[in-house]
Amino acid sequence: MLESRHKPQAPTGAQLLASGERIDAHHHDNHQIVYAGSGVLAVTTAAGTWVAPGTRAIWVPAGCVHAHRARGALELHLLGLPTSANPLGLASPTVLAVSPLLRELILACTHDPDDDRPERRRLQAVLLDQLRASPQQPIQLPAPTDPRVRAVCDLLRDDPTEGRTLAELGRHVGAGERTLSRLFRLDLGMTFPQWRTQLRLYHALHLLADDEQVTTVAHRCGWSSTSAFIDAFRQAFGETPGTYRRR
Repeated sequence: MLESRHKPQAPTGAQLLASGERIDAHHHDNHQIVYAGSGVLAVTTAAGTWVAPGTRAIWVPAGCVHAHRARGALELHLLGLPTSANPLGLASPTVLAVSPLLRELILACTHDPDDDRPERRRLQAVLLDQLRASPQQPIQLPAPTDPRVRAVCDLLRDDPTEGRTLAELGRHVGAGERTLSRLFRLDLGMTFPQWRTQLRLYHALHLLADDEQVTTVAHRCGWSSTSAFIDAFRQAFGETPGTYRRR
């Protein structure tokens, strides 16, 4: 369980974090939108890790214990919202798609935290309207609780190129394939291939934020070919890794 500091009000504003820099576990009495204007942001809770490149934001509900970690030069935008403002009715951290308009609204609302003019309040009202229309994106690495699932996940975290089948990994950790397959669904809410793909995409975002070449990233994350990596990345994030890296 994450040890947490209580920070009553979620801050609003922008700050720069160096690659690898962390903000320790904490929680707020209000909601928060967390957005990476550049770089890649990982938000970790007891339930897992949520990842946000520049086309995504993370909704962190009031009271949720969470920690931040930067990859690449992170331009971190934080927007605190009262508990009465929850346009999607979300009770757990969630990754949301960020349209060009929503991006500009987040940047505008975090530019000057002390601005309380009517214009600023109207911008925030439009931002909440845009959030209502924002689709949720399942870019998450759930944290396993079952020790057999955790053992398999640890092997893949240590080496995302690990290509053994679930049956082969099961023999390594002392569990059958059918048992592990069932446990992945029960414990993580996704299949073993889905979790492995999410893990590889998570590592790919980190490497791209560090300006690695697309071919190198594909190889280091375990894809059989660069084209297979590009297809998986486009399906998950709506753009190619080359476009994301340039941006």
